[in-house]
Amino acid sequence: MPMKNIPRKDSGQATTRGFTRHTRWPRPERDAAHAARPSACAGFTLIELIVALGLFASVMTIAAGAYLTIIRLNQQAQAIATGIDNVSFALESMTRNIRSGSDYGCPTQGTDCYPIPGTTFEFKDVYGDTITYSCSDCGQPGGGVIQESTDGGITWINITDPSVNITSLKFYVSGTQPYNPPTSIDILQPYVTIVVSGTVPAGPGQTRSFTVESSAAWRGSNI
Repeated sequence: MPMKNIPRKDSGQATTRGFTRHTRWPRPERDAAHAARPSACAGFTLIELIVALGLFASVMTIAAGAYLTIIRLNQQAQAIATGIDNVSFALESMTRNIRSGSDYGCPTQGTDCYPIPGTTFEFKDVYGDTITYSCSDCGQPGGGVIQESTDGGITWINITDPSVNITSLKFYVSGTQPYNPPTSIDILQPYVTIVVSGTVPAGPGQTRSFTVESSAAWRGSNI
């Protein structure tokens, strides 16, 4: 005679031919809680995705703007430094030649220009050649340059880069009168002060102004 399944309500199990199997009885509370639990494979909603993309785009825009600003400022700093270095090199070359020279004059040898400055300076170098410094097209829109002549003003060469616009070149020269005792009244050692002003490029359509000063004294005695 076949055996029938006799369910046991207390344990939720049924026995068939000596074997026990589990029978799942419905539990409404447990099923509702399981249905309300979010699935581990659930993705983002459309609103969440839009918000995330908006935040990402905002952060990237701010970061890119800051990066571009840093690059622009670095380029401006490099352009300014290059222009100032060029002017400083020209001034260093001028003062080195002036220190080793003699017979200062502004605009010609043996003439002072102090306290009213001059725009041309002349002297003799260690080889006896007449050296002249002046500014060509100072203050002009195309840009002025400092020039040097080694043959008394016949031929000129540029000693500053054309990208640097020299707007002003002034020489303050004193003590150039030759010493001729006992009638000489010159009690000053020849002394030269050079003041250069201009602008240097600082990015597309931008410039920065500068003023550089240097001085030189005659190494020999003229008192």
